[in-house]
Amino acid sequence: MARATNQSEINSDPFSKRAYLAPMNHYHHPQPYKFGYEIKDHHGSQHRHEHGDGHGHVQGSYGFTDHRGIHREVHYVADHHGFRATVKTNEPGTANQDPAHVKLHSDAHHHHHGHHHHEDHHHSHHHHGHANVYHHQGHHHG
Repeated sequence: MARATNQSEINSDPFSKRAYLAPMNHYHHPQPYKFGYEIKDHHGSQHRHEHGDGHGHVQGSYGFTDHRGIHREVHYVADHHGFRATVKTNEPGTANQDPAHVKLHSDAHHHHHGHHHHEDHHHSHHHHGHANVYHHQGHHHG
């Protein structure tokens, strides 16, 4: 025997009422963090360490040393003043200079050829390894 359903019974269905609730957004509070790694093998070594306070202040370092002793060490800070880095290296072709708020300290040996002609001077490229750092600045609400 079929029975008629009235409107109040449909509206009392608990699942139909959930469709009208506004979604609740849960925002997690910023958390401090810290991470790091070190790798050593027959090619050399590399490392990275970083920590942040959860409020946009980040400090860290990364670097490498290849099997020939070429090295780069980068220490950086990112905060409300922007991204700043200090680089210490002995990579060939580097010199002490400070471009774009970066402090660069080079221990590379500079070779001045004087009157000697070096045919491949502008065409030789040496890859000594690399390390990349990026900074993504999100929107902070506070």
